[in-house]
Amino acid sequence: METIICSRLLLALLAPLVGSIFVMLTGKNPNVRESCSLVAAVVTFSIVISLTGQVLDGAQLYYNIFNIVPGVTITLRADAFSMIFALIASCLWVGASIYSMGYMRGLHEHAQTRFNACFAIAIFGAIGVAFSDNFFTMYLFYEIVSVSTYPLVAHHEDEEGFEGAKKYMLYLTTTAKGLLLPAMILIYVLTGTLDFPHDIYSGIFSGDVSSALVTMLYIFCLFGFAKNGVMPVHHWLPGAMVAPTPVSALLHAVAVVKVGVFCTTRTMLYVFGVDTMSALNLGIPTAYFVGFTIIMASVIALSKDNLKARLAYSTVSQLSYIILGVALLTPAGISGGLVHIANHAFSKITLFFCAGAIYVATHKKNISDMHGLGRKMPFTFGAFAIASLSMIGVPGVAGFITKWQLLMGTLQAHELGIIVILLASTLLNVGYFAPVTFKAFFGKPPEDEPYTGIQEASMAMVIPLCITAFVSVVIGIYPDFFMNFVKAVIG
Repeated sequence: METIICSRLLLALLAPLVGSIFVMLTGKNPNVRESCSLVAAVVTFSIVISLTGQVLDGAQLYYNIFNIVPGVTITLRADAFSMIFALIASCLWVGASIYSMGYMRGLHEHAQTRFNACFAIAIFGAIGVAFSDNFFTMYLFYEIVSVSTYPLVAHHEDEEGFEGAKKYMLYLTTTAKGLLLPAMILIYVLTGTLDFPHDIYSGIFSGDVSSALVTMLYIFCLFGFAKNGVMPVHHWLPGAMVAPTPVSALLHAVAVVKVGVFCTTRTMLYVFGVDTMSALNLGIPTAYFVGFTIIMASVIALSKDNLKARLAYSTVSQLSYIILGVALLTPAGISGGLVHIANHAFSKITLFFCAGAIYVATHKKNISDMHGLGRKMPFTFGAFAIASLSMIGVPGVAGFITKWQLLMGTLQAHELGIIVILLASTLLNVGYFAPVTFKAFFGKPPEDEPYTGIQEASMAMVIPLCITAFVSVVIGIYPDFFMNFVKAVIG
């Protein structure tokens, strides 16, 4: 495998950071400020996509920033696994930047400079996580994402906002400091390195390390990356819904929760490895454990009338598909889990974009208040319907690829119980998504509220949500782009 020193990795990392600085310097001029944010997003995405050719050709790209002690460095690396997340985060930042202009201006939100700057820093952290060559670098940028998103969750600066942000930081800092940090130190002491190997099979543990100790470290890592939303460390996620909708989109599709599942699966495959997990029987128990999260979060979603709350619990459920697929430790299972990082991202950001557009146009948050709104906002609710079908797993949309691969992976693992979980969760997906679209298009508006004057939100909001919905269809019909990276990971 060819290894190449590549300075573009550093440029991709610095682009959002430099963008955040320019946003702060130009904050008094809204047009210039938002242009800086958009330019930074486009530049970041352009640099990341320029790396795809070499990575798909089998190269691994490196850039060492500096060394701390032997075996502990801050080093960047682009491989097939990291490119999946880096492409998603940088691509969706472009759409989120445009959408945020329409949303924040449409509601005349305060502190827009701080909002845009923190958004860019969060992407800086996400790109750093994606391109981490070792556990230490990944942990460092994971923490940067946590800190930079606190002001975004607390954006409204009211009691509800501060409470949600407090819970957000409490969960994430407690698990990171109490579980991840000790695990990282112990892994270094036991192995002498924190570097990720080149394949997903070997891991970094030698055979003379205690099985009980490796199992304990695995559990620490699974719950330490609390951004992955696995129950019972998921409570921060619904609480963070008090933030503006672009932040919710960032949390659920672009950066935060994707950082959580990316770090979790990166650790499962590149720290512990398929061989070690199989030998210690860590995979299938993990699959059943997160299967409980999939079912319970879906049941809770059914009970939520607030649209963003329902989407939040949907995210808790959908994230565990990614971990479940990897935990199956079969080629098709791992493929389904990793490709769902992309499939979920485009579909879920569409759903949150739609929720924000509905709120800006109508100031309605509850599903029970949306009867007939689809006829007034056909593009928004049409995009919502497409993204919902993807989450359900209907053929022709992105989510179908995920569920098909997961089903094949489950058959390879000979686990009938997981098949039952996948089928039950699909029925629950229908139960909490279908009523939204049905009420919007076929429901009868209240007689005392004929929706006079209601129309689509601004084009700055509608165009991004239509594009992300369209992409969900494209990668459902032509999944090869992301699947090529997944195949390279599996080898």
